[in-house]
Amino acid sequence: MNVRIPDEQLVAYLDDQLDAEQRQRIDAAVAEDPMLGLRLQWLNRSSLPFKAAYDELEHKAPLHRLQAMLDNLPAPARPPLSRRWFLTAAAGLLAGGVLADRLFLGWQMSQEKANWRQLVADYMVLYVPQTLDHLPSDEAAQRTQLRTIDARLGLRLAPAQLTLPRAEFKRAQILEYDGVPIAQITYLDPAYGPLALCITRSNKGSRQFAREIRHEMNIVYWADVEHAWMLIGRHPMGDLEEMAKLVQGRLST
Repeated sequence: MNVRIPDEQLVAYLDDQLDAEQRQRIDAAVAEDPMLGLRLQWLNRSSLPFKAAYDELEHKAPLHRLQAMLDNLPAPARPPLSRRWFLTAAAGLLAGGVLADRLFLGWQMSQEKANWRQLVADYMVLYVPQTLDHLPSDEAAQRTQLRTIDARLGLRLAPAQLTLPRAEFKRAQILEYDGVPIAQITYLDPAYGPLALCITRSNKGSRQFAREIRHEMNIVYWADVEHAWMLIGRHPMGDLEEMAKLVQGRLST
């Protein structure tokens, strides 16, 4: 399905305000498009930073004129606010010439450039062993999938470089968020479940191994001159770092 579903409709889906046919259409779209599922996860997070975005608007708005206008209006009854209200308000600001989407995007981009790792974690938390155990593991399919990643990210990957102890290589694919391609190479470990090696372009220079935890999943991440890498799973942190070093060593030779 190539038709983009607007965020307002996704919020209505999350708030259970759609009829059965509309919900079925979105369910089918999520099944076909992994990134749509990621958008749903993002919209459903209780930590959506509307307040920070609107605080930024407050500093830029002509408050003295707005306040004078508001003082002359009768106080209306205020219904409870919902997430749909926030989206409607943002749309109204945009129609009035205030580029709320640009403000919000600017707020996001001002945050630490770890956002891509959060996106991956939001997606990987949905994985269970059954997500991957039915996928074929033949090397010919792996090479074909890796060529797609090579073409998008300027890499030259081979299955032999990406093998990990105990974990079975299951699939390599390209995801994309706001025009930024992210390679996802998934594995299935019989002891710890789904595991993923993910890659995106980066111009921030090399970075040594670092650790973090997102959604109760362990992450080891690093960077070279042109790419940022991360390994994410429910493995012990020490095991993940050993696997990350193994992959980095193979790719640097």
